[in-house]
Amino acid sequence: MLREVLAGHARFRAGLPGGRRANLSHTDLTHAMLAGADLTDAELSGAKLSGATLNGAMLDGSVMFGADMRDVDMRGASLRGADLRGACLRGANLARADLTDCDLREGLIAVQDPANGFQIIRHEGRAGELDYAVLTGARMTDVHLNGSLALSTDLTDSDLTHAVLNGAKLRNAILDGCDLKGAQLHVTDFTGASLRRADLTGVALADAVLDEADLTGALRAPPPIFYVDDVPLHEILADHEAWCDTDGLRGAPARVGEVDFRSLRSLKGRRLTALHAPRSIFYGISLQGAHLQGADLSGADLRKADLRDADLRGARLMDALLTRADLRGAKLGPLDITAGRQVRTDLCRADLRQADLRGASARRVRLLEAELSGAKLEGCDLTLAEMEA
Repeated sequence: MLREVLAGHARFRAGLPGGRRANLSHTDLTHAMLAGADLTDAELSGAKLSGATLNGAMLDGSVMFGADMRDVDMRGASLRGADLRGACLRGANLARADLTDCDLREGLIAVQDPANGFQIIRHEGRAGELDYAVLTGARMTDVHLNGSLALSTDLTDSDLTHAVLNGAKLRNAILDGCDLKGAQLHVTDFTGASLRRADLTGVALADAVLDEADLTGALRAPPPIFYVDDVPLHEILADHEAWCDTDGLRGAPARVGEVDFRSLRSLKGRRLTALHAPRSIFYGISLQGAHLQGADLSGADLRKADLRDADLRGARLMDALLTRADLRGAKLGPLDITAGRQVRTDLCRADLRQADLRGASARRVRLLEAELSGAKLEGCDLTLAEMEA
């Protein structure tokens, strides 16, 4: 029966004769194997999906109102615009799933019983909760989570830009590295939550409950102008470029550790060879085509940075945060300094989760203890790269 429904839905999606939109409302799909299935716009209200495998599935626009989705595997699934009101996602694995514009508000669903009238369906726990769900790296832009429960939920590195979280209960949740730019957090309960290195730009926290919350390294809006010893950062970089352009005859090399570069908005194509900026913040800014040969960016925050075609040969990037950074076509190979001598690019212990390294040149790069889960490595030249076996 399920195979026929999926086949009919495929014809419906392709606009072929005999096609029919999948209607699996209240169907028992417990532990069903549906990896990669196309259920776009399908009707799944009240469906029993507990323990089902839906990793990589297409569920955009689907209606899963009140569905039982406990312990479901939806890693990498696409649920853009899906209706998940009242769905029970307790223990669900939604790592790297796309929940953009999803509706995760509370809701109740009832079915008609011939003897007792309408009966409300109740799952184990409370409908609409996300307790113990894993949403590491999930995209939740514009998601609606008003009033929902998400106790101890792991939302590490999730994209929650402009999410509506008014009244949501996120007690003890893990939101480390989460992007919350422009999110609505009216009376959102973050008691005991971890928001380490979260991006809180443009977020009003005055009405949020932050008792015992960990905000270590959380990013707020950068200042219009960043000063280093009373000198504007843009002037320091201008002197550095003059130093690069004249082989040291004019200007001076920049040594600016723990500096917030976001105020400059873009460093696209800038000549920053040998820049010394350890533990500095480059979060989300463009460094496309920048000259960063031999630069010291150890421990720097380069999350979501645009490093396409950047020259990072011989750069020090140990312990750098490069989650979701775009490194397509970047030069990460060794830097020749004299005949027979090279300095290798060092990415030891760097965090490259979900980074895009397609087409990058990374010959002989050092990647010991680097985190590469979810990274795109197609066409990346890793010849003689030093990494764990």
